[in-house]
Amino acid sequence: MTEPHAPNAVRDVYIVDAVRTPVGKYGGALAGVRPDDLAAHVVRALVDRTPELDPARIDDVYFGDANGAGEDNRNVARMAVLLSGLPVGVPGVTVNRLCGSGLEAVIQAARAVAHGDAEIAVAGGVESMSRAPYVLRKPDRAFPAGHQEMFSSTLGWRMVNPRMAPEWTVSLGEGAELIADKHGITREQQDVFALASHQKAVRAWAAGDYDAEVVPVPGAELTRDETVRENSSLEALSRLKPAFRSEGGTVTAGNSSPLNDGAAALLLVSEEGLRATGREPLARVRASAVTGIEPQLFGLGPVEAVRRALERAGRGFGDLAVCELNEAFAAQALGCLAQWPDLDPTVVNPRGGAIAIGHPLGASGARLAGAVAHQLAAQGSGTGLAALCIGVGQGLAMVLER
Repeated sequence: MTEPHAPNAVRDVYIVDAVRTPVGKYGGALAGVRPDDLAAHVVRALVDRTPELDPARIDDVYFGDANGAGEDNRNVARMAVLLSGLPVGVPGVTVNRLCGSGLEAVIQAARAVAHGDAEIAVAGGVESMSRAPYVLRKPDRAFPAGHQEMFSSTLGWRMVNPRMAPEWTVSLGEGAELIADKHGITREQQDVFALASHQKAVRAWAAGDYDAEVVPVPGAELTRDETVRENSSLEALSRLKPAFRSEGGTVTAGNSSPLNDGAAALLLVSEEGLRATGREPLARVRASAVTGIEPQLFGLGPVEAVRRALERAGRGFGDLAVCELNEAFAAQALGCLAQWPDLDPTVVNPRGGAIAIGHPLGASGARLAGAVAHQLAAQGSGTGLAALCIGVGQGLAMVLER
């Protein structure tokens, strides 16, 4: 018998580039585009931006997808490879961590590169909430005479296991209300936060801050994020009725992320892979972490995940030059920020967040990671963080550095 080989040292992982589509609103400009075509578009656009790279050298394509019940079935990552025109020898795998799926794909790709299983990988995410189908489960017996229940697969719990604790299966919006209760977050605070998200996004688009990463979808008349509201105001937000609690509710459509369509993709490489691209990287992957929490308090999932990721990176909140925290709801984002007193609020979502930009579930984590990488590159140096809360009670975070 021969001695086993010593494990390879963990290698540096670089993000060379990141692209995303403009985010479309539910039933909007991207509603006519299949999710596998959205995924294929960002993969193709990403590869075309690095002409020195031989696409056959891509070792794997990782894509996040939270739904998978419709046209994104049958492993949408592999479909994206085939539809994008990449060589058929390039494999693809789809991962699902619900709202964190896109970031999970980036983490898995980075892990493969770090441990020598890949030199070059593409990671991203996609979601078409507009095209998510209605689903019908098979009846318990053949030839049922009565009506059958149909479920929307767009968002949230469906076909719930009766053994699941009822307090865990409340709606996502009710979960945000519970966080508002827990931390004493008022309706006005949520509306102020939501307005700031729109105002920052409007400024960022006007300043051209998204020009380096957004790649419009051919055939769709959409050049910028569709749910950003230039004329939003506190007065308008205050007139909206609570969406989840009829009595005493504070969470509205205006201080929540909308339903959206979109896709994002990143190119991750080792030192050898970097030479094959002929490019300077945007950022380097430092660390990541995932944690669990009570499902009804899912919005606070990032609190501990971020702390662990920063600890693994040997960094603190004061080291952050940029923090992209997904805004599923203003209440949950504020709940997280309240537990990070050392975090400078001016570095959080400086170009707007999901309340304005949108939250196409499987794509959002990849969008955040790409946004952090581009901002670090624009600043020239620094440490950045991407983090999301996840339905059913999880949090996911990644630290990048330049």
